[in-house]
Amino acid sequence: MHIGLMMECDYRSGKTQEEAFDEAFSTAAHAEEWGFDGVWLAERHFAPPESGRAIPSVVASPLIIATAIAARTTRIRVGTAVLVVPLGHPVRMAEEIATLDHISRGRLNMGIGRSGFPWAYEGYNISYAESRERFREFFDVMKLAWTQERFSYQGKYYTFKEVCLIPKPYQKPHPPLRYASTTRDSFTAMGQLGLPIFAGAGGATMSELAQAIGEYRRAWREAGHPGDGDVMLRVGIYVAEDQARALSEPQESTMSFYGRVREGLLQTAGAFGGELRARRAQNLASLTYESALRERLVYGTPDAVAKRLRELQDELGLSGVLMEPNVGGLISPDRLEHSIRLFGQEVAPQLGS
Repeated sequence: MHIGLMMECDYRSGKTQEEAFDEAFSTAAHAEEWGFDGVWLAERHFAPPESGRAIPSVVASPLIIATAIAARTTRIRVGTAVLVVPLGHPVRMAEEIATLDHISRGRLNMGIGRSGFPWAYEGYNISYAESRERFREFFDVMKLAWTQERFSYQGKYYTFKEVCLIPKPYQKPHPPLRYASTTRDSFTAMGQLGLPIFAGAGGATMSELAQAIGEYRRAWREAGHPGDGDVMLRVGIYVAEDQARALSEPQESTMSFYGRVREGLLQTAGAFGGELRARRAQNLASLTYESALRERLVYGTPDAVAKRLRELQDELGLSGVLMEPNVGGLISPDRLEHSIRLFGQEVAPQLGS
C-alpha cells in the first residue's frame, strides 16, 4: 500500500513567500526521513492569503518544485496531485515531465486532472467549459509524444505534424499516470479509459465515494481492462498522542476549509455546473465538525487512525492513501510537523506494504 503525503505548499498569512518555499522543502525532506513512499504536489493559482478562494499556496509550478525535491532526496517518489494539464501546452509539458523523470531517475508519478477551481482558467484566459475536451486531447498527445518516435495529431485544440519528442521518459513507456476523479461522470470515464484514480474525501462522504468507486470499477471491467482498477484515497488526516488533542487542534482550520469550499461553490455555481455545485454548497452549509469527523476525515491517535485506514482499505479496495495533513491551511507548523511524523513513524508501519 502506497503511503503518500499531499503537499499544498501553504503560503501562510503573516509569512513570506520565501518562508513558504523553505517549509515545503523541509516537509519533503522529513517525509523521506520518516518513511513515506511519496510526496504529491498540488497545483494552485491566484490564491493569495487574503483571497478566501482556496488554500493560499506558492505551488503554481509543481513540476519545478518537484524537480527541486527530487534533487534534494534519494528514495522517495515525487508526484503531482494534480497537474492541471489543460492550462499548459501538451508537447512542452511532455518534454518537461520526461526531463524530470530523468533527473529523478524514474521516481516520478504523474497525477493529472482538470481542477475544480475555475478561476485558474480565468487567469490563463482559457474557458473552463472547454476543460474536459482539452484534457482528453492533451492526454492523447502526451502519450503519443512519449511512446512514438515521431507522431502527428489532428484535434479541435491541438494539431501536430511529424513531431519527435526528446527526451523520452526514463520510465517506460512513461511515468505512472493517475487521474483525480470528483464527479460520477469522471469516475465512469476513467474506468472506461483504464486509468488509475485519486478519490478525494474532501467534497464527498465515504459512503458517496464507495458508490462512485463501484461505478468506476464496473466501467473498468466492462471496458475489458485487466484487474479491477486502482484507487488511491486522498483524505484529511491528523494525528496526536491523545484523542482529545487530535480532534481539538485541527478543528478551527478544518471548518474554515469547508466554509471556503462552500463559498467557492456558491460563487461559481452560476457559470460552472450550477446544479451540482449548488447542491454541494447546500450540503456543506449544514456540515458540523462531528459529521465531518465521521464521514470525511481521519483524525485521532496513531492506533485509531491506523484502524480506520485499514477499514477504508478493505471497504474501498485501496492501493494507497495520501495524507492531507493541513486541512484548511491554518494548523501551526510545529503541530503539523508533529502530526506528519507520527503518521509516518507510527501509523504507516501498521498499514502494510
